[in-house]
Amino acid sequence: MIQDVPYASLKVGDSAEMSKTISETDVYNFAGICGDFNPLHVDSEAAASSPFKQRIAHGMLAASLISAVLGTALPGKNTIYMEQNLQFNAPVFIGDTITARVEVTELKPGKNVARLKTEALNQAGKKVIEGYAVIMKKD
Repeated sequence: MIQDVPYASLKVGDSAEMSKTISETDVYNFAGICGDFNPLHVDSEAAASSPFKQRIAHGMLAASLISAVLGTALPGKNTIYMEQNLQFNAPVFIGDTITARVEVTELKPGKNVARLKTEALNQAGKKVIEGYAVIMKKD
């Protein structure tokens, strides 16, 4: 169910999150959608000789979970994604469960704009992505 938090109801400190286990199918589907068939993502043999020793998920696949939180949970319906800053801190492996979390850090009421801290953590609690997003909420 998609949430619809009105801009006037947003408060600094509000947060939301969602989790997803990244599957092999997710990685292949994402590669097909974006065209990134880097062997690190799709070729086990090539990835075995990488620093990670195994295939990794696309960083943007994991980051897209942040978009899902913004568009479905906080603020949810009618959210316009305006800006995203990302720092990729650690790889995401197939089978990892990633929790994407957003937290309101700043509000610009005259413009219905908010800045949110964004992060994604794996099942061990390791921060794999961090950054911020700027959104506009059309109520």
